[in-house]
Amino acid sequence: MATARAVAALIGALAAGGVRDACLAPGSRSAPLAIALERHPAIRVWPHLDERSAAFFGLGLARATRAPVVLLATSGTAAANFLPAVVEARQARVPLVVITADRPPELRDAGAPQTIDQQGLYGTYVKWTHELAIVDDDAEGEGYVRSVALRAIADATSAPAGPVHLNVPLREPLVPDPDTLPPVRVFGEVRLRAAPRPPDEDAVAALAADCAHAERGLIVCGPQDDPRLPATLVRLARITGFPVIADPLSLARFGPHDRSLVIDRYDALLRAEAIASAFAPDIVLRIGDTPTSKPLLDYLARHARARQVLIPGDARWNDPTFVARDLVSGDLRLSCDALAAALGARSGVASEWSERWRDADRRAGDALDAWLDGLDEPFEGRAIAQLAARIPDGATLVAGNSMPVRDLDAFARGSARALRVLGNRGASGIDGVLSTALGISAGSAGPVALAIGDVSFVHDLGGLVAARAHGLRATILLVNNDGGGIFSFLPVARHRAQFERLFSTPHGLDLSHVRDLFGVGFARARDAHELPELLDAAFAADGVSIVEVRTERERNVALHRAAWEAVARAAESVLA
Repeated sequence: MATARAVAALIGALAAGGVRDACLAPGSRSAPLAIALERHPAIRVWPHLDERSAAFFGLGLARATRAPVVLLATSGTAAANFLPAVVEARQARVPLVVITADRPPELRDAGAPQTIDQQGLYGTYVKWTHELAIVDDDAEGEGYVRSVALRAIADATSAPAGPVHLNVPLREPLVPDPDTLPPVRVFGEVRLRAAPRPPDEDAVAALAADCAHAERGLIVCGPQDDPRLPATLVRLARITGFPVIADPLSLARFGPHDRSLVIDRYDALLRAEAIASAFAPDIVLRIGDTPTSKPLLDYLARHARARQVLIPGDARWNDPTFVARDLVSGDLRLSCDALAAALGARSGVASEWSERWRDADRRAGDALDAWLDGLDEPFEGRAIAQLAARIPDGATLVAGNSMPVRDLDAFARGSARALRVLGNRGASGIDGVLSTALGISAGSAGPVALAIGDVSFVHDLGGLVAARAHGLRATILLVNNDGGGIFSFLPVARHRAQFERLFSTPHGLDLSHVRDLFGVGFARARDAHELPELLDAAFAADGVSIVEVRTERERNVALHRAAWEAVARAAESVLA
């Protein structure tokens, strides 16, 4: 693009399409875009020091608001730092409009500084990519720019949602004198989101017939973020009598909906060989994304003879177990509603099958709770469970990857509190988790808490700059075992000679210094019983408050295994 007028039209059209937030880091080539974003009355700009933190912060904002967010970078490697968040957005169906400022074509491959090939920079991880032409300062050029912006919003928000990329070449002079800036362009609102696509009627009818004759049906709900789905899901469970295995990120484990058929201790249950073998389903409805629990995935792979139907919300074939036979594509809630309607007012009388699941779930939960209550030392699983139990009603809980999300899955009992649980499970990386949580805080009306491990925390430490810069509020449970604790559970832990230096990578940092460096609250639990009080104080405090729990990696593995043994002894009595 060539003019400030064209830039104003681009930003005005993005605002008309529903953009209300933009995240950026400083840069010269992107200056006209940054100024136009800041001047637009409908858009709030969130400045950051670095592009990676800005991108994950924007990802969190888009997840919290369920609306498209702009990411803006200047040219060169600045734009490349957006890639990890772009990958996560594509995998997790999060709408982002990624704008990269660029040198004009004549300066590319000519030794111009801060210039790389930015066309197609994000590869297949964006739904659409387009380089804007350098246009004249006339109505035709403005119309073209406006059309590109609206298409970008339409593509980003249509199912499956995801990121799009606009590369914007700009010639100097980049910014006119402040007195000669063109007026801000405020266009009328444009409604761009396509209506949710309903499922195929014949596919739903065939599936309903199979469900009606099933004696041992199961609903597995993985991560998904439609707040209206749980009510539909429990209605389907009542009609079919199928138990609902509810991933913590499914929104079905927590909430005021009927939870009588919701199973939440399955991760511990299915580690018991006898239970995993005996509880053989004949049909499984696999709703949403891939579940977090590996024991659950192993269970689904074990029972490959059961008819397993994917209902992912779109046409993705998400089945790392390779045993699913069918897919019902279409909007997730509409698909479940259609299936419930096709089954009619069938009695939801609990069958022997569902009663066995509920009985086993109760026994597993009671055994876990009793085992945790008898523990007199720090334990990561209990710390995560305490966070889930203490977080206020109406809050959002962000689960970090590696061990925090797995411990949330295994140890957090569901409840009637309206909790929204989110996590970066698209690509399941540990990068950007802190910035994502702070972006979620920026876009949420209620309290936000994050459970995160120490390596992930250190990896994204610079994200804390945004906490003070934007006056954000969040409670962070920091589980510190001085290294990558998840590796202690993996076969690589047997390679003792290389394990510590190459995998556990202990850092030896005293993380309490973040209190002075970033101006955040920090408290360390001195024993196993102090954490609830510290969490309550953190939730009541202003700003960001970090509560650290220190554990020892090898001991943590032993405690997890002891917990599974306690559950196995209690649950297998169901089979007696």
